Amino acid sequence: MPAPTLVWFRHDLRLADHAALHAAADDGPVVPVFVWNPDAEGTAAPGGAARWWLHHALAALDASLRDRGGALVLRQGDAATALTDAARAVGATRVVWNRRYAPPLAAQANRVADALRDEGLTVDHHFTGRLMHDPEGVETTSGGPYHVYTPFWKKVTGHDLLDTRPPLDAPALAFPDALPASEPLEALQLLPEARDGVDWAGGLREAWTPGEDAAHERLQETLDRIVADYETMRNRPDKDGTSRLSPHLHHGALSPRQVWHAVTAWAETHDARAAAEPFLQELVWREFSYHWLYHYPNTPTETYRDKFKDFAWVDDADALTRWQNGRTGFPIVDAGMRQLYETGWMHNRVRMIVASFLTKDLLIHWRHGARWFWDTLVDGDLASNTMGWQWSAGSGVDAQPFFRIFNPVSQSERYDPNGDYIRRFVPELSDVPTEHLHAPWEAPSDVLTNAGVTLGDTYPDPMVDHSVARENALDAYDDIR
Repeated sequence: MPAPTLVWFRHDLRLADHAALHAAADDGPVVPVFVWNPDAEGTAAPGGAARWWLHHALAALDASLRDRGGALVLRQGDAATALTDAARAVGATRVVWNRRYAPPLAAQANRVADALRDEGLTVDHHFTGRLMHDPEGVETTSGGPYHVYTPFWKKVTGHDLLDTRPPLDAPALAFPDALPASEPLEALQLLPEARDGVDWAGGLREAWTPGEDAAHERLQETLDRIVADYETMRNRPDKDGTSRLSPHLHHGALSPRQVWHAVTAWAETHDARAAAEPFLQELVWREFSYHWLYHYPNTPTETYRDKFKDFAWVDDADALTRWQNGRTGFPIVDAGMRQLYETGWMHNRVRMIVASFLTKDLLIHWRHGARWFWDTLVDGDLASNTMGWQWSAGSGVDAQPFFRIFNPVSQSERYDPNGDYIRRFVPELSDVPTEHLHAPWEAPSDVLTNAGVTLGDTYPDPMVDHSVARENALDAYDDIR
């Protein structure tokens, strides 16, 4: 029997369309290994909600491997040491893994590869699967990276620069007679502890099922119910109109290529390419965020547009806490922040609203918002999170202009017209009539009394006067423009 090959599972926690796993399986027995060492991942180390997801994704992957006669080997600490030890235990001479693109993770992979080669092991870590494009291989006609999304979309789709080959099926797997020793999953301590006596993970368990099987079920549901009306429904937080595939993509239960193929096949079957294109554009927006992060690796912590380095951000810890806790007094903002904390996810339209509120109504630096999202999102992705926050603040690539300041009341009235989303996550306002729900401070006192609402007590007064805050933000922008 040939020597086994170690497969280092990193983010691509799946068996299908996993190029490194396929290559290893073609050569003989495989040893699947996951190494937990968040200190080595720097700014890309998962936050609290993502760690919860990771725990269950690892359990699901291990179960799939056990169904095939193997298991997932879990280790902690330095990845090179852990992989070398596992290789020595089974006589493996080769280690393979899929490429990751976040700068701290790419740097980690290069360090590990060098260390393994120093130990006499053969290494191949250029397998792809996390992205459909090569950030190094896509450039503008004048050279260099793209800074605007629409030309990027046209380039990668119009010049066959997306890897849209048919996805690989899960390979037939063989394993050594004995696998290396493994730590128990619980030893990784990925599950969050109760906060203030509250089981924070309860809402996550209710909202999500991690794992490859669940990811494909959600993908099928997306095809059955979401794609056809995606363009019109994706901005409605009161409706189930988005795919919610982002955590499955982030943790690698699905590859973007699998999603692309499923959606394009649906479009061909239903003669609905135009209906599918807005969804496909969002999938490629994810590619664009990685394109940007790859070429500008400091943007998770540093403002991209130089002029914003002199912006007069406000340091207000109390205001930040009220925003984090969903106690701003603006129902749509509070609903979004509570949805985030309860479920580990927030509707994309509402992400834009709450980000605008933090950076423009409160003038708090986007980095504070990015850090909070990073800790509370199950789909906390360094590229997407960075792109989203710098886009909202006006300081990033292809960003909305700073002077585009979302009005939380008009946004709420437009995208949650019946107030169903607000009532779901801000239940103390449930009995407020819809005509007053979006701006309860403007409601007659008897209406609030009848609804059991006392502003400043059962529900907070608004933190700011939006019209005044908007003028303050524009004045601050004028100072740097």
